[in-house]
Amino acid sequence: MRILQVITSLLTGGAEHIVVQLAERLTLKPGVHCDICVFDGEETPFCREIEQWNEAHAGGDIQPIRIIRLGKGVYSVRYIWQLARLMRHYDIVHTHNSSPQLFVACAKVLCTLVHGRVPMLCTTEHNTSNRKRSWKWYAPIESWMYSRYSRVVCISKIAEDKLREYMGGKWLEVNAPCYHRISTINNGVDVDRIFTAQPDVDLLRLKGPRRAIVMVAGFREAKDQDTLVRAMTHLDKQCYELWLVGIGTRQPEVEALARQSGVSDRVRFLGLRMDVPNVLRAADIVVMSSHWEGLSLSNVEGMSAGKPFLASRVNGLREVTEGYGIMFSEGNDAEVAKIVTRLCENPPLYEFVAARCHRRAMQYDIGKMVEGYYKVYQ
Repeated sequence: MRILQVITSLLTGGAEHIVVQLAERLTLKPGVHCDICVFDGEETPFCREIEQWNEAHAGGDIQPIRIIRLGKGVYSVRYIWQLARLMRHYDIVHTHNSSPQLFVACAKVLCTLVHGRVPMLCTTEHNTSNRKRSWKWYAPIESWMYSRYSRVVCISKIAEDKLREYMGGKWLEVNAPCYHRISTINNGVDVDRIFTAQPDVDLLRLKGPRRAIVMVAGFREAKDQDTLVRAMTHLDKQCYELWLVGIGTRQPEVEALARQSGVSDRVRFLGLRMDVPNVLRAADIVVMSSHWEGLSLSNVEGMSAGKPFLASRVNGLREVTEGYGIMFSEGNDAEVAKIVTRLCENPPLYEFVAARCHRRAMQYDIGKMVEGYYKVYQ
């Protein structure tokens, strides 16, 4: 079984992490080979991870994972022609993100006309919301696009419900047969690797006697690091600090907020880290503050660390966290500060919530996700 994963790039992110994990773990199965096609061929830490994986498995029966780079940038019509030539060599083509979904659907038509051999198509919906769904003129295009796919996999039940709602509200009756092609496979992480990771010693030394609150997420519109920065104004400056892991376009804006709020000396911007498990284990409380989510991998990773996990009460976070971690109202910095204080001043509560979060994370272990996709492919 030859599988091609198609994604815009291998920059650091949840969807990119899923693609790398799927490729590595599926290729270990007998008779399965998996390659990755990226539109933007920029060299990234995930690319280097694949190279290291290939080196570690060289010399055996396992074929190396190829990273096939189409060019630079996300949108280019020529990608359709390149994909059509490439796809005929695979049994299954699995897309992630909007532009690969559309371009592969178009390439399937060309593949049929020119080469006669058409692979099966699968796609993953990584979010509960998509701004394109508000474009009325785009609905017929998405209607046609999804009809090209044999299977649409959503990363959470909420993401599936939102997609079904969109299809029912905007798609023509002829698309009703597409409904049975939609299912949910929850995102997964390597829970044990995170739980057993050694805490980053440099960060332990830096924080000293303070308690560290950490959030791992890109600085994007969906994420709400601002609320955590404001929460620091309510917390004792001698006792607490904030670590923000990630990069993105909104980082300068959040940095400016930290300065304006007078807490820049207690907010550490740790940048892009490939040792996230070690960072999580060095922190005391893990938080995911968002405006919306699909099913956040950082959410599950945070719950795997053996620390209390806090999340804003929004779709995608609520589904995983509610009843296990502690939720707060979106944007409510005072509430975040109160929860943090209560946890840190009540050790039995701290340990109870941490243990409950870890048990929940085990339900989203990477092995279950990989087996779910393997069954879809079969």
